[in-house]
Amino acid sequence: MDFELSEEQRLIREMVRNFAIREVAPIAAELDEKGAFPWQTIKKMASLGLMGLPIPEKYGGAGADNVSYALAIEELARACGSTALIVAAHTALAAYPIYLFGSEEQKRKYLMPLARGDMVGAFGLTEPEAGSDAGATRTRAVQRGDEYVINGSKTFITSGGVAGVVVITARTGDGEGTAGISNFIVERDTPGFRVGRALEKMGLHGSVTNELFFEDCRVPAANLLGQPGRGFKQFLVALDGGRVGIGALSVGIAQGALDVALEYAKTRIQFGRPIADLQAIQFMLAEMATQVDAARLLVLQAAYLKDRGRPFGKEAAQAKMFASEMGERVCHQAIQILGGYGYVRDYPVERMYRDIRLMEIGEGTSEIQRLVIARHLLRETKQSA
Repeated sequence: MDFELSEEQRLIREMVRNFAIREVAPIAAELDEKGAFPWQTIKKMASLGLMGLPIPEKYGGAGADNVSYALAIEELARACGSTALIVAAHTALAAYPIYLFGSEEQKRKYLMPLARGDMVGAFGLTEPEAGSDAGATRTRAVQRGDEYVINGSKTFITSGGVAGVVVITARTGDGEGTAGISNFIVERDTPGFRVGRALEKMGLHGSVTNELFFEDCRVPAANLLGQPGRGFKQFLVALDGGRVGIGALSVGIAQGALDVALEYAKTRIQFGRPIADLQAIQFMLAEMATQVDAARLLVLQAAYLKDRGRPFGKEAAQAKMFASEMGERVCHQAIQILGGYGYVRDYPVERMYRDIRLMEIGEGTSEIQRLVIARHLLRETKQSA
């Protein structure tokens, strides 16, 4: 087994790390405080190819592999969870489904500007009555000639208020559950499409999250993504890739918290010596570092499998579940090491602790990840019997 990164992967990681230190970290606290969307940072990342990192060059992307993409998300999250989430949702949930399932016309019209970073994309899956039970989708699309008329609503949509296009799920058939769900590409200025309120969140304030409404929203039939009735299977594939990104994001936030805690422990003097000399603190740091490294390996394994066209659904769920739960533990311990300073905004671990909390919820809760992992295990057991 070879755990070494390729030269290209190392260069991408180093490039994103330097960019994050120079451009992202200095404004992270301000974005959090003001709830400002980082448009200028998005433009700078687009110029570096970071808004379409794993998308082929043919369609405006950088043509990098998914390991490089995971490394990039980690480095961005190490500096700012909001910025990393914007890129992860844009790439894995908006651009990548169009790449996988879109027609050549859709790729030219929508994927290329997304991959170039000319606009931000979003994915509309969750509804007020359809969260973990995504098969309970109520938004409906009825075909009328060469158009579909869409009625319904979405909620908790990352970048929904700023997206140039949104890929949404809607029921096109009469079947219940997962049957008859299709995906559509909806442009921002489509009549009948309305962006609702921006939701006030616990963390990730630099990333906007919105309700979306569709009231007799008419989209061309050409904007159907892939075949009708295949939407559920399509977004399951998209979510597998998205979980790799959320796992990497969790690792990045946790690594950032560990960085702060380690530096603080070396400089904070108590009882006449740095608290890093105290065994209790050393044990906490050792535990934090081990958990971060373990989560990183799970994330990179899932990305590695995806790059090779091998099944990675179980590994993506494992990476997302472990990394997100690990991240909360590490951020908790970082605050504990900083004590009162960890609880105030003089240090970034307070923000990191708020940001990490979403990772156990978005892209499928930890409970859903356990179901996914168990189903893969049981399926593997049956196949080997």
